[in-house]
Amino acid sequence: ARSTTVRATSAFTSSSRFVPSKRSVTPSRSVTSSSVVFLRTKNTFSRKHNYYRQTQQFKMSSTTTTTTEKVGNRVACLQFPVTSSKSTNIETATRKITDAASKGASLIVLPEIWNSPYATAAFPEYAEVLPEIGATIEDGSSVEYGPSSKFLMSQAAKHSLWIVGGSVPEICGDKIYNTCLCIDPAGKIVGKHRKVHLFDIDVPGGICFKESDTLSAGDTFTAFDAGEDFGMIGVGICYDIRFPEYALVLCKKHKCNILIYPGAFNMTTGPAHWELLQRGRAVDNQCYVLTASPARSDPPSPEEGKYPHYTAWGHSTVVSPWGEVVATCEEGESLVVADLDVSKVKEMRMGIPTGMQKRGDMYTLSEV
Repeated sequence: ARSTTVRATSAFTSSSRFVPSKRSVTPSRSVTSSSVVFLRTKNTFSRKHNYYRQTQQFKMSSTTTTTTEKVGNRVACLQFPVTSSKSTNIETATRKITDAASKGASLIVLPEIWNSPYATAAFPEYAEVLPEIGATIEDGSSVEYGPSSKFLMSQAAKHSLWIVGGSVPEICGDKIYNTCLCIDPAGKIVGKHRKVHLFDIDVPGGICFKESDTLSAGDTFTAFDAGEDFGMIGVGICYDIRFPEYALVLCKKHKCNILIYPGAFNMTTGPAHWELLQRGRAVDNQCYVLTASPARSDPPSPEEGKYPHYTAWGHSTVVSPWGEVVATCEEGESLVVADLDVSKVKEMRMGIPTGMQKRGDMYTLSEV
């Protein structure tokens, strides 16, 4: 599959208040032999009496030059095909992480279940023992962690960047979890999210999938502090994005500026809900939302296909606090790069202060 890099830059004239009026958005898209370029024209909001005007422009283009210096607020969502070979998947992830680092990314996000086929029957075979929060690279020499976690920790330290490690099947005692490791630039585990809401659905005429056939659900909220450029980051996995209460707790109690959801939506739910849910969580919480999906891949031949093939929707994406898609891609192998400005989170929350306008006399949200 052709690899594509999508780079987003933004020009944003700010104000402490947002007063929408007529809005014009005319998307334009062009495809060349080696890149995909998306352009969203400016969105204009005006206020009658003082001729206030705010413009917001997001332009995405391919990045063709190598950046050797790290950009503190740059993120990269990695979208790549997943095979039945764990070693091949690790090799692919190595290449994509190196590419993201060369583009100046300070934080990267891998896809959901990037080291294994996405099949309930495959999870027990590919499951690994994973480190706990606080574990370091040095601990790996004395504890039998699996190869995927060791790889992620070493890559974070090698490139000195934050890694939200998508997810891999984790074995712990007699249970298997769908787990995301969050790693700091020194290679230390700073967050560990076990998927809270298991993907058990049966859509008539669409898809039937039940993670609970082999997986157990996690029971914790996951957030970590990624420093001045990003602040607090909350993490969910795929189906977790459908539950606004989880995101609301992350942003209300843990003060998250960014929500990250590695996910593998399918060809039934992806076209209908993938972007919609990301924009919904961004608007609900007035924060950035990042997603990373596996690339779509062709089914293996019958002799190679040990497990049922899962076709991912792809379209890894970055959404702004205003609910705009600021960077995205299509279904193939891609690298989605964007520069975030977390000051816009505070600006949005001040301009439209829904967080301070909730009716505590009528309803409450609490973390049990």
